[in-house]
Amino acid sequence: MFSGNEGDMPVNTGSKADISREKSAELYEKAKSFFPGGVNSPVRAFKSVYGTPLFIQKGDGCFVWDADGNQFIDFCGSWGPLILGHNHPKVREKVTEVMQNGMSFGAPTALENELAELIIKNNKYVEKIRFTSSGTEAVMSAIRLARGFTGRDKILKFEGCYHGHTDSLLVKAGSGLVTFGETSSAGVPKSFAQETIVIPLNDQKALTEAFEQFKGEIAAVIIEGIPANNGLLIQDQEYVNFLQQICKDNQSLLIFDEVITGFRLGFEGAAAHYGIKPDIVTYGKIIGGGLPVGMYGASAEIMAHISPDGGVYQAGTLSGNPVAMAAGIAQLSELLRSGFYKDLNNKASEFAESIQRFATARNYKLKVFHVGSIFWMAFTDKDKIQTAADIDPASMEKFKVLHRELLNRGIYFGPSGYEVGFVSAAHTKIELEKAKRAIFEALDLVFRNK
Repeated sequence: MFSGNEGDMPVNTGSKADISREKSAELYEKAKSFFPGGVNSPVRAFKSVYGTPLFIQKGDGCFVWDADGNQFIDFCGSWGPLILGHNHPKVREKVTEVMQNGMSFGAPTALENELAELIIKNNKYVEKIRFTSSGTEAVMSAIRLARGFTGRDKILKFEGCYHGHTDSLLVKAGSGLVTFGETSSAGVPKSFAQETIVIPLNDQKALTEAFEQFKGEIAAVIIEGIPANNGLLIQDQEYVNFLQQICKDNQSLLIFDEVITGFRLGFEGAAAHYGIKPDIVTYGKIIGGGLPVGMYGASAEIMAHISPDGGVYQAGTLSGNPVAMAAGIAQLSELLRSGFYKDLNNKASEFAESIQRFATARNYKLKVFHVGSIFWMAFTDKDKIQTAADIDPASMEKFKVLHRELLNRGIYFGPSGYEVGFVSAAHTKIELEKAKRAIFEALDLVFRNK
């Protein structure tokens, strides 16, 4: 384990030869004839890093293998939901058992009740829930519910927070402190964006001005539990408390988007981390063992406005499908084991702090931010990064080098320097030690070539 002494530091002998990506490259070329950019989600195209995308063939535990047979220690984990690692035997066995009886009905099953009871009994922040088929769908439905419950139209979001590709939230900040959003995607009507107010994170003045300027018009404020789609922008307790209070004072709902943080920081996510009770909470694929699923929940009073009980319409043919429910039951049952989060979060903290000790001892301009089992390496000397504006875009050139060097050493990170990494229960001390050594070597090369 690296202790911060010169004698413990690795001696880097130079950049390693690039791994073979021949089969992945062939698959990518073929994929370009089927899909825009050759992918079904933009970040997969590897546009922010070197080389062509890796086509993953298999995952097991903390490892993935690509089409060329390269093995990697994986810190992406399907973008977070694989908290137990890949192909966990209890998840696999439960899914296999349920699949023997069919895979889709578009009708209620007992599995929905079982997963819902497991969640509600162990999460004091929701009284009733509704399953969806994705995190984006959960957020879209939460926004509609907030509007229907309050009778107001406007939504306030924060620059640097991502809430899926819902039209009214796919917006960025304008030129002023408090502005209507500007569309960040072609195909989003300006009229949609003009119902969304976008302000900076960690700015009480902007929040106050927004509520003064749009008094009585804001249905809800939506924020990631801990913003983790554009770096790891950990907010102070004081700011989150202020956010909750100003929403209460103005009869606006507070929505926590916990698609990433939900069941990651702990079973009750960022809400419990801050001791904040949001009015509506959204969750993503982690509640289905990584399968396509989402969920939103709130008090029984608020959820009573959802159809068929109330006038807010939301539906989904595959909502609560038995395969995803089975995977969720198996995974969340494991998360409830005594000591699970303590062990996982301690392991992740030690990993992140070891990297930070190494960088500090080398005087490298690098900070490792972490919370729970989520971490993010930022090429900066700032002790805090809490807004999108705090991130230097030029630093992403260093990440490109780091990403390539880590792939060549058998370590897989998400292909963007703005993405966070995840430690899973499947990462053992042996794999984490190997990963640290690879990261140390890669950082030596990054800063040697600065």
